[in-house]
Amino acid sequence: MKVLSQRQSTSISLMAACVVFCSVCDAREHSGNRPHIVLVMADDQGWGQTGYYGHPFLKTPHLDDMAAHGLRLDRFYAGGPVCSPTRATVLTGRTHERTGVMSHGYPLRLQEKTIPQVLAKVGYVTSHFGKWHLNGIRGAGIPILQNDERRPDAFGFQHWLSVTNFFDMHPLMGRRGKPEGVFEKKRGDSSEVVVSEALRFLQEQLVKDPEALTFTVIWFGTPHSPWASLESDSEPFVQLSFQAQRHYGELVAMDRSVGTLRSGLQKLGIADNTLLWFSSDNGGLPNKDFQPTVGQLNDSVDGMVPLRGSKGTLYEGGLRVPSIIEWPSRIEPKISQFQAGAFDMFPTILDVVGLPEETMLPVHDGVSLCQLFDGEPSERNKPMGFRWNGGGAWIHGRYKLVVLNTKKSKQNKSSQELFDLVADPTESKSIAQEKPIIFKQLMREYVLFSESIDKSMRGKDYPLGRLNEPDPEPKRWASDETIYTPFRKVFEEEQKLLEKLTKPAKSD
Repeated sequence: MKVLSQRQSTSISLMAACVVFCSVCDAREHSGNRPHIVLVMADDQGWGQTGYYGHPFLKTPHLDDMAAHGLRLDRFYAGGPVCSPTRATVLTGRTHERTGVMSHGYPLRLQEKTIPQVLAKVGYVTSHFGKWHLNGIRGAGIPILQNDERRPDAFGFQHWLSVTNFFDMHPLMGRRGKPEGVFEKKRGDSSEVVVSEALRFLQEQLVKDPEALTFTVIWFGTPHSPWASLESDSEPFVQLSFQAQRHYGELVAMDRSVGTLRSGLQKLGIADNTLLWFSSDNGGLPNKDFQPTVGQLNDSVDGMVPLRGSKGTLYEGGLRVPSIIEWPSRIEPKISQFQAGAFDMFPTILDVVGLPEETMLPVHDGVSLCQLFDGEPSERNKPMGFRWNGGGAWIHGRYKLVVLNTKKSKQNKSSQELFDLVADPTESKSIAQEKPIIFKQLMREYVLFSESIDKSMRGKDYPLGRLNEPDPEPKRWASDETIYTPFRKVFEEEQKLLEKLTKPAKSD
């Protein structure tokens, strides 16, 4: 993250960190050790919605087992408090407003440099399965068209089976290479569909070339609304409302699909040398009958508290998400309290495959987490920043600054808050007045961060030093004129079928 003087002031410490950590990933010196890489992301799964965090009624045995055998990141942050921003951050290593993705449904700029583009150049077979939501189309997920300017292959995915946004039971999907208007109707739970397709694709690649290296992205539509699940998956939650039963039923199926993925990698003989990274795109949902989604008081789980906020907020409940990295041949099981986030994925993967930081655009926001594979650094050497919807947040060590959008807030409160996340993990009381020196320091750092984003938004980070074209506004396929309009009736019929699965049956 090039935060002007703030970065310059930490350059010495970053150089020292490089000396210590540049060789922590074996593949940096031995390209033959490069692993397969699979990135998996849930859609609206909150920080507290796993069994290993002691959820009172949701069981996630496969995520629990993955956490027990991998690197469990207990302080992991999404790229933003809603979905598209985090997806942009994952692919670019940059906070989302730098990339033109201001909020959900905004398109990713074609001038960005992404993980799949970089990995394809060094021989990886790249593929995407599931939710995309970086092409500027809002509304329920529909099959991505071959002539969509911002389809996945425009950003380096050589193969894809994808939809524009959230998707549910029996999805209609678009595959690269299919004739225009030819879609694939799948049967079953959406998470299980995309995992099955991804494993089949991986098997095909390994049959063609046993030495092939693969980079696979699986972005679930679970547990985003609307909610549809198999009856057997929703049965354990009969004490909850109809929608809550389906919401948690989707999570049960998603967890099962994670187990299918892990066992599938074993059957393919590549599990030991596969870096499998699970996370979610934003904090949990605020629906009262879904609670708890962002944690609860539980003395048996270290650090487990009910976080403040939810999806759509810059408090911990809107940004903190579950995350696990499993790489059996490289990572010993451990639990980390290190502050990490979605913007760290790109630099970590570069470190893993032995490519220099300069492979990314010059202004970026993450650090390599390879340092965690062998030890636990005392503190992150680069603060974490967020800016969204007119507000922002800045995390530097134990302190967090929250900058509120007072124009949109109905509450009469100060526009800036300061929290000590160690002493007050629930962000219950601002200490801005009690800690004026720290407050002013974080405000100065945040202002520099925000100014650097403003420059990024004007295209100053790109080789040309400007934008190729103005950023387009999002459009809705159901009402706006788009390339998807000719197929609107097909998509509307699919939505009618889905509505029957997501609403209670009418009694006679």
